[in-house]
Amino acid sequence: MPSVTTADGRTASPAPALAAPPAPVAWRWILPIVAVGAAVACFSSSRYHLFGDELYFIGAGHRPSVSYADQGPALPLLARVGVSWWGGHLVLFRLPGIVLGLASVVLAALTARELGGGRGAQILTTVAACLSPFVLLQSQLLATNAVDAPFWSAITLLLVRWVRTRRDRLLLTAGVLTAIDMQVKWLIPGFWVALAIAVAAAGPRELLRRPALWLGGLVTVVTTLPAVLWQNSQGWPYFHLTEQVAAEGALTGGRLLYLPLLLLYAGPLGAVLTCCALWWLLRAPDWRPYRFLAVTFLLLAAAVWLVAGRPYYAGGLYIVLIAVGSVELARRWQGERSDGGSTEQGERSDGGAGVPVVLRALLAVGAVLGVATIVVFLPLARQSHITPPKDLASATLRTTPYGQFGWPELTRDVEQAVAALPPDRKPDAIITEMYWQAGSLDYYGDSGLPVYSYSRGYGWLGTPPDSARRVVWVGVDDDAAKYCARSTLLRHIGTDRIGFPTASTDVDIRYCEMSTPWSRIWGQMRRM
Repeated sequence: MPSVTTADGRTASPAPALAAPPAPVAWRWILPIVAVGAAVACFSSSRYHLFGDELYFIGAGHRPSVSYADQGPALPLLARVGVSWWGGHLVLFRLPGIVLGLASVVLAALTARELGGGRGAQILTTVAACLSPFVLLQSQLLATNAVDAPFWSAITLLLVRWVRTRRDRLLLTAGVLTAIDMQVKWLIPGFWVALAIAVAAAGPRELLRRPALWLGGLVTVVTTLPAVLWQNSQGWPYFHLTEQVAAEGALTGGRLLYLPLLLLYAGPLGAVLTCCALWWLLRAPDWRPYRFLAVTFLLLAAAVWLVAGRPYYAGGLYIVLIAVGSVELARRWQGERSDGGSTEQGERSDGGAGVPVVLRALLAVGAVLGVATIVVFLPLARQSHITPPKDLASATLRTTPYGQFGWPELTRDVEQAVAALPPDRKPDAIITEMYWQAGSLDYYGDSGLPVYSYSRGYGWLGTPPDSARRVVWVGVDDDAAKYCARSTLLRHIGTDRIGFPTASTDVDIRYCEMSTPWSRIWGQMRRM
């Protein structure tokens, strides 16, 4: 085992339990757990309807680009392929997210193995990953996080393996995975910045001197350059997304509830293991070679808190922390050797004496609550048994179910309003206040009218032509009154049916005659 450079420049070797060759992969136990997770994910994906973001991805996918205002081209491409191949089959449409979510669970077990965990640690890691709402339940939708997080898991596994083996091709591979992930979401650079600071502070500093690391970075820069040029040509709309995320986060507690939600997304069992991992990584001499992982997570979590980002933005590191916590816990509880010998024989050299009673109780409670959490979050209720949300705040707390309802009905109402207009008032286009609405009208609609929205990424998918002087306007704000010479309310959609307030319910459908050409006002109307 090569030596490791510590924060003060000295060299040290990892403890024997961490330096020994990895134990065999416990496939006999891992695969059945993953199979149960697959059943849960497929069931969750089969319920209800397309989510608002998924409708946006489909609309964006039919307008190919090297970049979009709020993300890379990967998700829109996957959505377009999914609709083209599978039509309205929800599970098959969401299959990429399901597969990648399950891959995260397998990567969790492999990370535990790489850290010296035998069968017990690998099983505990796999179970905790499956019980994490962030890891498993997010795969029920085709969402950016469902695709982005597994790349983080794979990259951290490669870094953990590099610490043990010093094989530089692992760093180059991490760079290639980063380049691919940049086509999904632009969060991963924050991970690398936090990692660089953590490694400089806690070691191994040798990592930053490896040419393969910077070659991988070069691959990322080159492959991301077209998106960077596109963003620059549009005034960098991606960076305006932070303000909108902060405003949306305020509805669910903002910075005040950041830490509880950060732990909630890890799951009750995962939260216990994550906290234990942070403690052991920062305090235990055996874990000094991997201390940078804890520092990276803490730096990243603090940065997300400062910008009022979503708590799960740092969730890509849950997997490695859960693995660390599981390995150390199994080692203390079962006297597990890194070669898995005592575990394979079912022996416990210390009878669990290394684990405090309080921690054992927390783990037991965490496991029970973890199962309960998954059950609670499962979409078990029939649509007929779901009640409309009381208000926007309550809908925001349950965005996933409510964001899947009301879209066909909204589209029907808009098209009926259009059809009822006399020939001399036939509109030239449909304008929506929210990007989910535009995605719905694009996907479900059959009016033949072009659909535009000044919300989020849809605002950069196209500008209405100046010839579109008569439009149907869908929304709740006073924007119609602000920009229209004349506005007439055609229909109000109430909150007496299931949907997301201000999106698929509680919205106005208006007929508007424009007073100013779109080319002059669209730029100031667009908002992330």
